Amino acid sequence: MLFNSFGYAVFLPIVFILYWIVPGKYRWIILLMSSYYFYASWGPQYVAVILITTIISYIAALIMDARRKDKIYRKTILALSIIICTGLLFFFKYFNFFTENIALLFDKLSIPMQPFTLKLALPIGISFYIFQTISYLVDVYKGDIHAEKNFGIYAVYISFFPKVMQGPIERGKKLLPQLYTPRTFQFDQASYGLKLMAWGYFKKLVLADGLSVYVNQVYNDLSAYKGFSLVLATFFFAIQLYCDFSGYTDIALGSAKILGINLTQNFKAPYFASSIKDFWGRWHISLSSWLRDYIYIPLGGNRVGKIRHAINIMITFLVSGLWHGANWNYILWGGIHGAYQVIEGFFPWNAKSSPFQRNKYYHFFLSILTVPFTFLLVCFAWIFFRAATIQDGIYVLKNMFTGISHVSVYIQDCALQMGLTLNHVVYNCLPIILLFLYDWASLKTDVIGFISRQRFFIRWPLYIFLLLVILLFSEKGVSTEFIYMQF
Repeated sequence: MLFNSFGYAVFLPIVFILYWIVPGKYRWIILLMSSYYFYASWGPQYVAVILITTIISYIAALIMDARRKDKIYRKTILALSIIICTGLLFFFKYFNFFTENIALLFDKLSIPMQPFTLKLALPIGISFYIFQTISYLVDVYKGDIHAEKNFGIYAVYISFFPKVMQGPIERGKKLLPQLYTPRTFQFDQASYGLKLMAWGYFKKLVLADGLSVYVNQVYNDLSAYKGFSLVLATFFFAIQLYCDFSGYTDIALGSAKILGINLTQNFKAPYFASSIKDFWGRWHISLSSWLRDYIYIPLGGNRVGKIRHAINIMITFLVSGLWHGANWNYILWGGIHGAYQVIEGFFPWNAKSSPFQRNKYYHFFLSILTVPFTFLLVCFAWIFFRAATIQDGIYVLKNMFTGISHVSVYIQDCALQMGLTLNHVVYNCLPIILLFLYDWASLKTDVIGFISRQRFFIRWPLYIFLLLVILLFSEKGVSTEFIYMQF
């Protein structure tokens, strides 16, 4: 059941009505039933995996909480439970990748070996809920939170339907207490949630799905394209991916908010970042903070020597790349971002002790240069994220500037290759401009909250305008599956 499907348009109102008419102490039952129904809609076989993960982590956390004074025993339980949970992730997501690369290695050593592979369907959202499970286990082990004793409540924490497919990756200390908190229906909160969902649908249906036509056209047949077509398709993919993923997140946060539950904000205008470090503080925030807290800091973070610090950064980003998929493309993409941050650490404007940090004019003029430069660096890395193979990514790099010496011809060839007309350009640029205006305004204020406070004759024309844009500009006949579902 996709967020942008008729099924979800029926499912969510039913859950909303049942949730608010049932007495508060039983609402978790509605959430549990609806979450498992939502997840089972993708295939009943997937339910077994999420249920096994839930049971193992639930029992392990209870044992660790009951034996707080026995550190060795608790550490053993933590290790075993994490091994089992990550083992499930490895089996479904990385087993074939591992065996194929082992066979390739043996082949390079002139030792013939046939890879043993399995035909397995990747359970939806497994990367997200396994990471959420690990953070919960570690937090219980460290004593940051107590183990949840109500199995039903804990099962909702793992499977809560708005975030189970693509996150955010929630922490126990934030979400679990909300499942107990008595609440009454608040119109303003529900209204805000619906508006946030509408903005998410705009990003997904208008921008992500619309731009996917051009991105798929080029990247699915790279050998037929050269020059500016490759540059434009990469730029379009950067916008497509952002709108697809953040659009999902907005719908997820809005769906939870109408039920009185606040999920973690996952994006903060990432393409206005002034550095790669700043970018990762704005992009997929729940994952980047997870990697920081459970990979980077345990490795020693920045409390070590320069070489070890650089290694810690690289390991963290290589894990990030591998988390995204069993493919060397993603590992290379993660490595590129790791290298960016290592190199970036040598620049003076990143040093806390730098006198530049105290000069606001310096920051303003610097951002004029660093924001577009950071965006270009991010787009460069996206090439390997989108390309089917590393070789395809290299093809893009080799051919993207072919013919650039004649700029007019360079652009005209792109228009011919991609079938673009002036109408097509305007049709796609207007929503992109609207997106960037919203993100730019969000740097200073809560845009939805600001609009909601305006008078009736100001805010309602804006609501109607957004609805008309979604209806008129949304791409028809395009596959609408969310990109991050494959991770």
